Amino acid sequence: MPKIDLLLLHAPSVYDFREKSIMYGPVSDLIPSSPVFEMYPLGFLTITDYLESRGLKVRIVNLAFRMMNDRNFDVPAFLAKIKPKAVGIDLHWLPHAHGSLEIAKIMKELHPEVPIIFGGLSSTYFHEELIRYPQVDYVVRGDSAEPPLYKLLQHLDSGQSLKEIPNLCWKDDDEVKINPFAFIPKDLDYVNLNPKRMIKMVLRHRDLESVIPFGGWWKNPITAVFTIKGCDQGCITCGASQEACGIINTRQHAVFRSPESLIKNMEDISKFSRGPIFLVGDLLQNGLEHAQEIIALLKQSGLENQIVFEFFRMPPKGFLKLIDSSIKNWSIELSPESHDLNIRKVQDAKAYFTNEEMEEVIQEALSLNCHRIDVFFMIGLIKQSHQSVMDTIDYCEHLFQSSDTRLSCFISPMGPFIDPGSSGFENPKRFGYTLFAKTLEEHRQLLVKHSWKHILNYETKWMTRDDLVRATYDAGETLNNLKLKYGRINKSRGEEVASRIVKARALNERLNGFEEENDLDSEDFKKLRGEIREFSVSTVCDKTELFWKPKLMNYKPLGILKMVVAHFMNMKDR
Repeated sequence: MPKIDLLLLHAPSVYDFREKSIMYGPVSDLIPSSPVFEMYPLGFLTITDYLESRGLKVRIVNLAFRMMNDRNFDVPAFLAKIKPKAVGIDLHWLPHAHGSLEIAKIMKELHPEVPIIFGGLSSTYFHEELIRYPQVDYVVRGDSAEPPLYKLLQHLDSGQSLKEIPNLCWKDDDEVKINPFAFIPKDLDYVNLNPKRMIKMVLRHRDLESVIPFGGWWKNPITAVFTIKGCDQGCITCGASQEACGIINTRQHAVFRSPESLIKNMEDISKFSRGPIFLVGDLLQNGLEHAQEIIALLKQSGLENQIVFEFFRMPPKGFLKLIDSSIKNWSIELSPESHDLNIRKVQDAKAYFTNEEMEEVIQEALSLNCHRIDVFFMIGLIKQSHQSVMDTIDYCEHLFQSSDTRLSCFISPMGPFIDPGSSGFENPKRFGYTLFAKTLEEHRQLLVKHSWKHILNYETKWMTRDDLVRATYDAGETLNNLKLKYGRINKSRGEEVASRIVKARALNERLNGFEEENDLDSEDFKKLRGEIREFSVSTVCDKTELFWKPKLMNYKPLGILKMVVAHFMNMKDR
C-alpha cells in the first residue's frame, strides 16, 4: 500500500446515522449534499495540492459518502488497514460536530500513535474546547491552513518544537498550548484546486468512491471554485460574514484570488469536465475592475462550461451585458432572503437592495442569454413571522408572472444551526434569537435528537421551533403548487413533492408524541424508522431542481485519459 503522509477524513454529520432514527427534515434540500452532509470542503483539495506539490502524499476518504452509498461499509475495518503518518479531520461546518469526533475516536483507538489534526471554521471557533477531547491532538486554526499544516507535519516528522508553528492549538502533557494566530494571507494565489491531483489519487489507491464529492455528483457534476475567503457582507446569521471572520480568522477584510489564478483553475477543470463551474463568492466584492478582468480572461479562454455567478448585491446592468458578450453559457444566483425590505435591511444592511432593483437585474438577465436564474429565500430570519414567510411566497408568484421558465424560486429553513461567530450567535438577544446550544458539546448532543425541530439550535422572538417547522411545510407546499402552475416543474415531480410534504408533515406531528428520551426506545418509535429516513431528503422541493441540465456526456474521456497516461509515465520515470 502506498505511503500516506496525511489521511484526510470527511465524516458524516452523525456517525451512526445508519442505525439511528433521525428525521433531519428539509435542512439540506437546497444544497448538493444530503442530510448526512457528505460533501467535503474545498479545503481538502487545496491542502492536497499544497502538500503534494511539496513532496508529501495525501489521501482523501469521504467516509460520509462511503457510508451513505453502502449500508454495509465497515468504517473501523476500512480504517484499520490504513496507517498514515497523520490524520486530518474537517470540522468546518458545525453539523459535523458529532461525526467528526466519533471518527477521530475510532481512529485513535485503531492507531493510538497517529496524531489527529482538526481544522475548519468550527474547529477554529471551538478550538479551546475541541483540543480537550482525548481523541484530538492538534487544531490548525483559520480558513487558510495549508502552510501551518505543512509546517506541523514537518515538525512532527523531525521531532522539532511546535512552539513556532502559527495558528496551532496543541497539548503538551495535557496542558493546552495556543500559538499566535500569525498566518493571515494577503491573497489566495498560494493555493490551487488541481483536479489532476484527484485523478492521481484515485489511480494511486485504486479507490474512486472515496473522492466522490457528494451523492448524485455523477448526474450533477458541478464543480465549485473559490474566488474569495472571508466576506465584506454583514449577514447576521452567517459564519462567513465580516463580523464572524473577525472573530474566527482575526481578519476584518476578505482576501481574493487573482484573475489569472482563478481562470487557470477553471481551465484545468474544463479539461476533464463539461459540467457547470460555480464561482463561490460575488466577483464584485473586490471591485468592478477586478470582476471585469476576470470576465475578459474568461472570454479569452473560450470555456464552454456553464459558469454560475452569485451576486450578494445587485450588479450593474452593464456588467451583465459584459458577461453575456464574453461567455457562451452563464447563469446567476440571487439570495434576497426575504421579500420584506425591513427584514432584508436588518439581516444585512451592507447588501441592502430593493425589490425593484432586483427585478430590473432579473429582467436584464432574461433579455440576454442567461440560461438560468435561481432566487433563494430563507425561513428563520429576524422579525420574520409565519405571515411574512407566506407573503414571500406571494412575491415568488409575482416573480414567476413577470419572467419565464428560466427563473425559479426556492425557500428553506435556516438550519440546522445559526453559525458560531455570526452576530446572531454572539448576541442572540439583541437580534431576537434564543439559542439552545452554545458549546461544541451541546451542538454535538443536539445532532442526535430524533427530529429536525429538536436539532435546530435556535428559535426567534417571532417564531418558535414549532412555528418554524409549520412555516417551512406551509411555504414549501404553496411554492410547489406555484411551480406547477407556472411550469417551473413537471407534473409528476410536483405531485411527488406535494405528496412528500403531506406525509412529512404528518410524520412530524407523530414524532411530537415522542418528547422524552425513554420514548425513543419504545416499539412505537422503532416502527417509524423507515418513514423517518424516507422524509429527510427532497421534502420541500425535489433536490434535482438544483441540477443543471446534463450534457450527453458530462465528462471528457480523452482529457481524463491524458491525465492517466501522464500519471503512469511519471511513475515509470521514477
